[in-house]
Amino acid sequence: MITPSIRASASGALRTAAAAAQRAPVARGMASVAMENKLPAKYGGKYTVTLIPGDGIGTEVTDSVKEVFETLNVPVEWEEYNVSGETTGNAGLFQEAMDSLKRNKVGLKGILFTPMGVAGHNSWNVAMRQSLDIYSSVVVCKSLPGLPTRHENVDFAIIRENTEGEYSGLEHQSYPGVVESLKVTTKAKAERIARFAFDFAIKNNRKKVTCVHKANIMKLGDGLFLNTCKAVAENEYGHTGIEFDQMIVDNASMQLVAKPQQFDVVVLPNLYGSIISNIGAALVGGPGVVPGCNFGREYALFEPGCRHVGKDIAGKNRANPTAFLLSATMLLRHLGLEDQANTIASSVYNVIKGGYHRTYDVGGTSSTTDFTKAVINKALAA
Repeated sequence: MITPSIRASASGALRTAAAAAQRAPVARGMASVAMENKLPAKYGGKYTVTLIPGDGIGTEVTDSVKEVFETLNVPVEWEEYNVSGETTGNAGLFQEAMDSLKRNKVGLKGILFTPMGVAGHNSWNVAMRQSLDIYSSVVVCKSLPGLPTRHENVDFAIIRENTEGEYSGLEHQSYPGVVESLKVTTKAKAERIARFAFDFAIKNNRKKVTCVHKANIMKLGDGLFLNTCKAVAENEYGHTGIEFDQMIVDNASMQLVAKPQQFDVVVLPNLYGSIISNIGAALVGGPGVVPGCNFGREYALFEPGCRHVGKDIAGKNRANPTAFLLSATMLLRHLGLEDQANTIASSVYNVIKGGYHRTYDVGGTSSTTDFTKAVINKALAA
């Protein structure tokens, strides 16, 4: 049950998420969620943050963030854990990283690779969110000035339930050639994510929350999610003036690519959230430019909004560090370091707007290091 005190504490997180992604350089826009815990303590004038570079391009984009932070004297000290999801042999190191997150309560993370077809090797990305109960994923898909895409004026937020649904990991082979996979939906977690979505909308002056589902077919599971969201909208937020509507996930996918401007805040279960986040990223420039954050009652974890490892370009100095840099600015806002967050975010946006330094994924020829240096130069000149 979410009490008034929990909701009150969550409002600080809501402001965090919204600040970094919605606005251009200095504006405050993308909100997070209210968290029960207080901000991490400073030691020696610095915040200690757990850092997990991840697989694929993780090391390269992490180096970008570390270089920017070091150059600008950002008061953050890293506890770095080079965990890899490639094999199960890193279980001990993964647990150390988890202990660090529990201790520091905040982390910056790349994406850990999850191999297909490896028995007994579940996703450590999922395990991390479930064990820490980091239940809400926030991804804001917003058109960036200077980066032309097929659609203009795209600006919507995706609020994804992070801990259940098809990602519950409950599947087994009941008979050779027959697999049963359980999708778990609970009223309590549906209520929790619905409240988060509406609180996000309120904090960010958004006007509509759309519940995306497949309740026409999965009448019990998705029916529970939809009906719970509807009840929260009517009983708890009816006085706010925020519109509530619902859309079947296949139609929502089509509407997103046809007319994305109709969406404002989208709340949805885990699997649909993964799919819709990728569609949203494609609308505004791809996975390399979309930041993300995840919140629970005690912990906050910042990572790219699209959970792509980028193994195909790993080690080639071609990765776009924008998503990771902007995720890092969201981390800074969460820590109350607004000035540093504004400086870095505005520098990233201005480099993109200038058009002279663009990585390969958005039609340019700049390397990861070239882009990073351009951001640093903008920041130092600010």
